[in-house]
Amino acid sequence: METLAINALLKDSPVPIAVLDKNITFQTYSKVWLEEFCPEYSDVTGKNLFKVSEDLPSEFPEILADCLEGKSSEHDGKKIITKDGAFKWLKWKANPFRNENNEISGIVLYLEDVTDESRRQELRQKAIEVARIGGWEIDLLTGELFWTDITKEIHEVPMDFVPDVTQGINFYKEGRHRDTISKIVAKAMNEGVPWDIELIIVTAKGKELWVRAMGDVEMFNGKCIRIFGTFQDIDAEKRIELKFNEVSKRLAIATSGSNIGIWEHDIETNQVVWDENMYRLYGVKRKTFDPNNLNQWQSILHPEDLESIFKSHNDAIQGKKDYETEFRIIRPNGKQKHIGAKAVLIKDDSGKPVKMVGTNIDITELTKTRLLLEKSEESFQGAFEKSNTGMALIDTKGNWIKVNKSLCNSLGYSEEELFKMTFQEITHPDDLDKDLLLLDKVLDGDKESYQIDKRYFHKKGHIVYGVLTVTAVRDIDGKLAHLISQVIDITERKNAEVELTRLVDITKHQNESLLNFAHIVSHNLRSHATNLSMLTGFLEGEKDEEEISDIHGMLSDAAESLNETVLHLNEVVQLKVGATQKLKPVNIYSTLKNVKKNLSVLIQEKNVKCITKVPEDLIVMGIPAYIDSIFLNLITNSIKYSSPDREPELTITSKTLNKNVILSFTDNGLGINLKRHGKKIFGMYKTFHKNKDAKGIGLFITKNQIEAMNGKIEVESTVDQGTTFKLYFELNQTA
Repeated sequence: METLAINALLKDSPVPIAVLDKNITFQTYSKVWLEEFCPEYSDVTGKNLFKVSEDLPSEFPEILADCLEGKSSEHDGKKIITKDGAFKWLKWKANPFRNENNEISGIVLYLEDVTDESRRQELRQKAIEVARIGGWEIDLLTGELFWTDITKEIHEVPMDFVPDVTQGINFYKEGRHRDTISKIVAKAMNEGVPWDIELIIVTAKGKELWVRAMGDVEMFNGKCIRIFGTFQDIDAEKRIELKFNEVSKRLAIATSGSNIGIWEHDIETNQVVWDENMYRLYGVKRKTFDPNNLNQWQSILHPEDLESIFKSHNDAIQGKKDYETEFRIIRPNGKQKHIGAKAVLIKDDSGKPVKMVGTNIDITELTKTRLLLEKSEESFQGAFEKSNTGMALIDTKGNWIKVNKSLCNSLGYSEEELFKMTFQEITHPDDLDKDLLLLDKVLDGDKESYQIDKRYFHKKGHIVYGVLTVTAVRDIDGKLAHLISQVIDITERKNAEVELTRLVDITKHQNESLLNFAHIVSHNLRSHATNLSMLTGFLEGEKDEEEISDIHGMLSDAAESLNETVLHLNEVVQLKVGATQKLKPVNIYSTLKNVKKNLSVLIQEKNVKCITKVPEDLIVMGIPAYIDSIFLNLITNSIKYSSPDREPELTITSKTLNKNVILSFTDNGLGINLKRHGKKIFGMYKTFHKNKDAKGIGLFITKNQIEAMNGKIEVESTVDQGTTFKLYFELNQTA
């Protein structure tokens, strides 16, 4: 009987509740449970909970298992995702129940869908977080101050920070802000007055923030026992507001100082509002003049301008064109003024015009200036036509507007022919990009003018050299109206400069050739002469017939080398115009062999170990006489500046890299201090050792010779260890 009563009571329970046995199957349940969690079933008695209710928290199997072990479970609202992908919050209580033997025989489960309430709470919390609104409370009975997490975030303090009232007030910026909050809090405590104020705080990290502090009081027996409220970060919005107010003040000052009147026309009510500047501009008083009185308005307008004013106004409202016009007024003192008017049309969401806001400005002086400008324009036209300088007016799209006779004469085209062409068509292609780049800057407003040297194509096909000056011309509103191009024909001067440059180049190259000639004479012939002299000396004192025969052979070779060097001098003394076109294939191995042969006596005398690691078929592009001279100079330098402490050794190697050949001359001689002499090592008359034969000319000439063949020379050296010279040649691609 008792069980039936409990079951009946459970069925009619207003909350979703169910009794489950140890197998998690329903023994009994409330109707509300069936409606909310098993709507597809009319009866779930004996059915397993997880088979008839799918949208349950994932931890429920574990929770109910623990419950059967004697543990209760409770949750105020768990957020889950249903099988349909929706969010749901469930609140539950699960308690084990026992039989008469005090044994656990099942579970009493209370389960409630609290989605609506939890969603609202979550949204409220999100809104608070987004709006950066924190809470605070002062319990005056205990003196404790409580801050919410967001309040702590705004103050940039740790979450475990425990403030007191003095600390809270000291966060406000010293001076007006701190004094204000102190007075407000004191007044609230004494009189129970709430507040809502915006002040600056200085956070724990030293950052200044605008905050909105709102406070209320709780009174008991006429005494304040509690103060509480909200605390909001409004820094971004406040700074925007302050900036806007600053701009508004500037605008007010600017419009007042510049005498610009502002008006507004409400199209729906047909009401017009003027600011103070409008009344001053028209010379009327607010008390006696009503801008909505059509008769008064028309009385100050010039009769000849009435029709055009109303037409402009109506056209703007109908959307035909923007409101921008000029008209005349006659002030009460009889003085006439010219007024410039502009306005913008404001529409509602449906596109219907609802308001027009505009400005009026006194353009009397500007109008006078225009008249003077018109006269100036007439003078300009005369100067334009009669100028000896080529001139043209160009529109913003690059089309001709007008050209004068001088420009036509320089280019050989008639005015009609030029108008059928663009300036791009008559511009040399190498100069076009530079011209267009500068032109774009003028069109964009970055430059007002530019000047460049530019080449044009004459009608007959030859080049016309000119100095082009382009200047922007703007209208009264500052908009780019057109461009003035001036072209000074400098073709004759340019041709003279080219000829002069050619002659200078010839002279320069001739001097270089003569310098090389002098070097070869002083170095190469001297080397040959030294070689012949030494061989002759050996011959005079020699008795052995075999040795005499060898010396005769060496004399013959030396004479042949001398003859070859003399023949090469003919190439050197020629003008070097187009020297790169006179380069010819040169066999490096053969050239090195000949040079070493010429220096054989010197190499033997100094006991030089000369190692050559160069392919026999290595061919580069060069001038034979120069390459002879370079090799001779580098080898003799290696011998001349050898170390007295060790036998001289010279290694010559080659490496091919892409289209270049790198030839290295490496010795073990005295070396050069590159830190001291590196920048002047190839300078004329620069010496780096106390050798009496050093002239300081060899490396200077060598550098000139290698560069004349489109190559280069580099040096690496360590004092008392040796030096490496690297020569870069062009590889003979056809070899």
